[in-house]
Amino acid sequence: MRKFVYALLIGIITFGGSAFSQEFQTDIIKTMAGDLEITFIGHGTLMFKYQEKIIHVDPWARLADYSKFPKADVILITHDHGDHLDPKAIELVSKEGTELLLTEKCYKQLKKGKIVRNGDYVPAAGLPIEAVPAYNTMARKGNGKPYHPKGEGNGYVISFSDIRVYIGGDTEYYPDMEKMQLINIAILPMNLPYTMTPQMLAICAKVIKPQILYPYHYGDTKTGILVRLLMGSGIDVRIRDMK
Repeated sequence: MRKFVYALLIGIITFGGSAFSQEFQTDIIKTMAGDLEITFIGHGTLMFKYQEKIIHVDPWARLADYSKFPKADVILITHDHGDHLDPKAIELVSKEGTELLLTEKCYKQLKKGKIVRNGDYVPAAGLPIEAVPAYNTMARKGNGKPYHPKGEGNGYVISFSDIRVYIGGDTEYYPDMEKMQLINIAILPMNLPYTMTPQMLAICAKVIKPQILYPYHYGDTKTGILVRLLMGSGIDVRIRDMK
C-alpha cells in the first residue's frame, strides 16, 4: 500500500488587513508534488491551495467576506441550494480565467460556467476533477420528495498528485460508492434531516476507506457519535468547525 503522509492541523489562516480580519482552520496535507492546503470556511464551504492554484468549493458570502479571499483558479458548485450556490460570493472570488464548474440547474440560474454531470471527468487548472453523484436515498421532505434528487447534484473527486480528495456535496450513502477507489481524504456531510446520520456516514466511511475523514455541513448533529462509531477503524476522523 502506498505510504500516505500528512501534517496535522497547523492552526489558523487569516485573511484581511487591519480593518478586517477573519480566521479559519487550515490543514496541510503532504503530496508527492507539494503541500495541499485545505481551509475550512464553514458549513459546506472549503478552499484548497495547491501549487499556487486556488480552488473554492461552494463559496457562501454569509460565512465570510470573500472580497478578502484569494481569487479562484477554479470554483466548484455542488448544487443549486442557496447555501451552496451564491452568485455574490462567486463574483467576488472570480477573476479573468476562473473556471466555474457547476450543475445544469446552477447554470440555468447563473447563465455562465461549464456544466458537468455525474460521471464527467474535467481537467481544470491542470488538475483532474471527476463529478460524482450526490443525492438522497432515504431523506425526504414532507411531500415525500427527496431534498436532493438523483442526477441534480454533484460531488467532486480531485486528484492532487498522489492524493485523491472526495468532496461529497449534499449526499447520502448510495451503493455506487463501493466503486470508489483510492480515496485518501473524504469530506462528507452529516446534516439531519437533509443528508447523512452519523450511523450512515460511518457505514459510508467504512466502504470508501479514506485515511482521513472530515465530516462537514453537520449543523447541530453530534460529531462525537461519528467519532465513537469509527474508533478502531483506522480512519482518522477530524472534526473542524463546519456547522
